[in-house]
Amino acid sequence: MSTAADRTAAARLNRLAGEVVDHRFKGLPPDADGRTVGELSAERRNLFTDGFTTPVLALSAEDVEHNVRQLELFSARHGLAFAPHGKTSMAPQLFDRQLAHGAWGITVAVPHQARVCRAYGVQRVFLANELVDAAALRWVAAEMTADPGFQLVAYVDSVRGAELMDAALRDAGATRPLDVVIELAAGDEARTGVRTEEGCAEVARAVGGATTLRLTGVAGYEGEVPDADADRVRDWLRRLVTLAADLDQAGAFRADVEEIVVSAGGSAWFDAVADVFADVPKLSRPVLKLLRSGAYVSHDDRHYQELTPFNRVPEEGELRAAFTLWAQVVSRPDERQAFLNAGKRDAAHDLHLPVARVVRSTRDGSMRPAEGIEVTKLSDQHTWLETTDEAGDLEVGDWVGLGMSHPCTIFDKWQLIPLVAVDGAVTSYVRTFF
Repeated sequence: MSTAADRTAAARLNRLAGEVVDHRFKGLPPDADGRTVGELSAERRNLFTDGFTTPVLALSAEDVEHNVRQLELFSARHGLAFAPHGKTSMAPQLFDRQLAHGAWGITVAVPHQARVCRAYGVQRVFLANELVDAAALRWVAAEMTADPGFQLVAYVDSVRGAELMDAALRDAGATRPLDVVIELAAGDEARTGVRTEEGCAEVARAVGGATTLRLTGVAGYEGEVPDADADRVRDWLRRLVTLAADLDQAGAFRADVEEIVVSAGGSAWFDAVADVFADVPKLSRPVLKLLRSGAYVSHDDRHYQELTPFNRVPEEGELRAAFTLWAQVVSRPDERQAFLNAGKRDAAHDLHLPVARVVRSTRDGSMRPAEGIEVTKLSDQHTWLETTDEAGDLEVGDWVGLGMSHPCTIFDKWQLIPLVAVDGAVTSYVRTFF
């Protein structure tokens, strides 16, 4: 049975279909201006033959659904709760799919991302970062007062941070305490987080003395472990589990805490998280073992393709690269060089250059592997291609499908992304909010 919150969330998502298509959205058919997103979706236009302009980013509907299902199965198999990191896509429609596939909530990194979640009805938000901004904390206090069912969990890693949070929440008239987890750093050279267990105990005491805060567990990010390998990552995860047990033994968790949170898990080591969290000892109350992987929803063609734990445990499943950036050959100066009309404004390039995957002939619509074609450089609006004899008759006008690396810097370049069926029909559009 759906709740009032569920119905409100569905209504808000449905309103995205009412947004009017115009010049703000790259790659969409110019003759679609004035239609709503819902109207354009209903037309099921073909990505290649019905007016879409290059460059255009496309998501495979089939591959996204496959990926979402894979992490649902993995989490269920290992007794993990799952709060996928929303910063990857910042797409409420994808959040909705993740929640429908068993996600406990959505993870975010900054207050704006939490506000997007709330605007589209997400009831549980895990803010995997320190939250000390007074204006943001006033907003959190107001949200918790307005909606008793809303839960936000935030990191804390310092006594000063706890003091700032407490002061802001008291000034805002918070009506119930904000749940916090102590972030354990992944090493002395890591990003944020408390460096030592003694420091964690000090922070726990500070939280315990603040009436507006409630310590509910521990968390961290194993991807920051220096020179990470399986042994080092597992060693750090065991420290995290031990920290939770030590805090529990010390009475750091209030009587009204119903479950103790132990959370970790990016997209590179969720197998290690599952293994170590399987051995969490019995604590004074149930443990919420919370995984936070986010890049899986689209996966990619290089970075996570190489790092995914499914390479180590293929019997657990697989992920598929769901993105293709389609760009057009606009110049073919000689037989060894070609240029596409997509560049840094369109393609992820912070970790690796895009990879040419497929060529679609403009002459007859045929598809072939992009053999003999290598991306060598990106300009603002051009992709530089080096070609060999294997590239065959690549010519001006052909479309080249590019795979990219690192989903977090793919989504953020596109506000409205066509979701494409196997036959090339665009079935809907994914709206992002960065």
